[in-house]
Amino acid sequence: MNILLVDDEQLQLLRLEKACKKVLPNDNYFCFTNPKLAYEENINNHIDIAFLDIEMPLINGFQLARKLKKINPTINLIFVTAYNNYALDAFSLHASGYILKPVNENKIRIEIEGLRYNIEYKDNNKKILTVKCFGNFEVFKDGVPLKFHRQKSKELFAYLVDREGSSTNMNELNAILWEEDKNSYLRNLISDIQETLKEAGAEEVFIKRHNECFIDVTKIDCDAYEYKNNNPDAIRAYRGEYMIQYPWAIFNGDIE
Repeated sequence: MNILLVDDEQLQLLRLEKACKKVLPNDNYFCFTNPKLAYEENINNHIDIAFLDIEMPLINGFQLARKLKKINPTINLIFVTAYNNYALDAFSLHASGYILKPVNENKIRIEIEGLRYNIEYKDNNKKILTVKCFGNFEVFKDGVPLKFHRQKSKELFAYLVDREGSSTNMNELNAILWEEDKNSYLRNLISDIQETLKEAGAEEVFIKRHNECFIDVTKIDCDAYEYKNNNPDAIRAYRGEYMIQYPWAIFNGDIE
């Protein structure tokens, strides 16, 4: 489940995140002090629950809520504020909850138990994509290769697979893909990956946060990962070739 937390005060945001993680420790959190950035970064992410401060600069919590509802009409909106005079406005947006600061675990739990829209929990152990690293790099959904709109998008995804779930910032990606600064084009590649995965119903595999991105390795079945897990089939499949179309790709074949 994806949970968005937005509060322009960093201390309040950290307090909110800590309280939420006590109630929902195993979910994905997207935390922002900038509401405009919170919207821009999550246009292609399916947000299940949004905890929103109301009085914020640039755009307030209600404005952000309306934008988020256009993306996902069944998003659960929970407003978190120091003021009780916004309650009617909040529920006019069909909010799931309204929390008065200071936030604590009990207040979060009460609102989570009374969500307006049901959330379909997916099997967190289910592999969504199959990734082939030995030989040429390929990505499959239900046996069908994914068609990235740009070859560089596919290479970017391959690099994130190679990173095995470690977060990677824009500077590192620029250095690997072009050895120069092409942030504008890089953002296009990230959008392409998000669109391609969304079309395949696999958008949760790729995670973008602020100036970094990574993949959820628990959602992919990868021959290189299985090799390191001592899987006999993966060991037999390795013939010394790893993502051969990419010059940066070097496989550390040490079995753990």
